[in-house]
Amino acid sequence: MTAETRAKLEELERSGLEPRSGELLVVLCWLVREAVDIDESDLKAARRRAMFVLAAGGDPHRDLELDSVAAERLAAELDTPERRQALAAALDDLPAHDLPVASAAIEALRSDPELAWRSFALALLADEIADE
Repeated sequence: MTAETRAKLEELERSGLEPRSGELLVVLCWLVREAVDIDESDLKAARRRAMFVLAAGGDPHRDLELDSVAAERLAAELDTPERRQALAAALDDLPAHDLPVASAAIEALRSDPELAWRSFALALLADEIADE
């Protein structure tokens, strides 16, 4: 991981977020998103379909939640054992051993693979919304 990643982790540590807050979990997954190999065309197509689901529910730029239908759909569509394993390994590699809040959040993700995968999908969806 880069010095930039470490700086972002330190910033998250100071943010005041609770270790199990959705926002913190999603940001941690966002930090490692590139460690999970997903073909770019597959990712674009899956995100586009998730955005349609999101738009069908109203404002596509509203705050997203871990249990949003769009995030769940994206998570299901991209789910493979190899990708989950890559996500888990990337989370393990985050340099957060001396950051109690970030460490607790990473542990929460590692102990609940479903939560981790939904958080990862939401990070990918948020990345798409930010690009619009």
